[in-house]
Amino acid sequence: MPTRIVLFSHDSVGLGHVKRNLAIAHALGRHLPRLTGNPVAGLLITGESDATDFDRPAGWDWLVVPGITRTGDGYAPRHLPMGMSRVAALRGTLVRAALESFAPDLVIIDRHALGVRRELESALTQLRVTNPGCRVVLGLREVLDAPEAAELEWQRIGGVRTITSLFDAIWVYGDRGVHDPVASGEIPAELSHLVEYTGYLAHGRPERAEPVCSEPFVLTMVGGGSDGYDLARAAAAAPIPDGYRHLVVTGRQMRQGDQDKVAAAAAPGTEVVEWVDQALSLARRAAAVVCMGGYNTISEIMTTTTPALVVPRCVRRQEQRIRAATLARRSAIDTLPTQQAQPATIGEWIARRVGDRVARNGIDLGGLARVPELAAGLLERPDDVTDTTMGAAHVV
Repeated sequence: MPTRIVLFSHDSVGLGHVKRNLAIAHALGRHLPRLTGNPVAGLLITGESDATDFDRPAGWDWLVVPGITRTGDGYAPRHLPMGMSRVAALRGTLVRAALESFAPDLVIIDRHALGVRRELESALTQLRVTNPGCRVVLGLREVLDAPEAAELEWQRIGGVRTITSLFDAIWVYGDRGVHDPVASGEIPAELSHLVEYTGYLAHGRPERAEPVCSEPFVLTMVGGGSDGYDLARAAAAAPIPDGYRHLVVTGRQMRQGDQDKVAAAAAPGTEVVEWVDQALSLARRAAAVVCMGGYNTISEIMTTTTPALVVPRCVRRQEQRIRAATLARRSAIDTLPTQQAQPATIGEWIARRVGDRVARNGIDLGGLARVPELAAGLLERPDDVTDTTMGAAHVV
């Protein structure tokens, strides 16, 4: 009998949430069977249709719900010509149906406990009644936001009471010694008994050789690209040392007009492409990397010895700025404020660091080995539900 797992990511901006869940799915598929004695069957629920272009683990499939995007006022439908409330309700209904039909043993929700506009609340509440043995986890990156902003988010979803009623554990995908979101106030202290620190989801990500650029080369990448135009354009225009090429990856979510402007700004020896399938293998081979400060990008870079210049996004959330500052203090990366990310400045950094190697020791990068262990421990936990009414509902 397979262990059934559901991973959900809301996916409003970029590919970070779904890529994090996909890395977890691969790790669970590889390691959980030897810990439990059972194969794994999984469902990846995502709001990003491009997610299906990534390799999924054997025994897993995708459920793509209608997409949403961030706007200046909050969230809006990405494609459907209807109001956000209706789209959120539709997404919630699809997730609820999936949980009822698939009957998972483990559910992991990425970052937003109740999704967008509490779209998951009904599904998770019903799951407690119809499938009380299912374990539910809230998976959080190591940095959420400035503490005051994070506190407001917890309040909007009902705070500690909501989380303790619907979730069995909180997994923080980071190294407590590098950044502790409980100590910083990003996670309420009242939830600390649920928190487990996994280490960064870094070592063990799927990787293939990617013969895209002749060596030696410098790599610039801006995640999905939806908010990476300024950095991509500045980096593309940066001068490159003699004997090196420069590969700039804009990401599929950058508008075509902006991609064209990045290409038009490219200095001699610089190639601009929309997408590469395996950025990690390129980062390993690169002489230097220029990037933004998203969780997945940083986690991948931390597994290499390639010098990295991180230009964090500082609008809407302070997450990337906090992450970059924290890792810069550990000498794991170099960082540059957005307003200073000009072609000349980036070019000077490349000329100074190209070909160097960086030892990123003393940081826990083993989260993808730790997550299956935590999952196995949760699955072995005796059923805590003793209410006979709930039990009768489950039997029916």
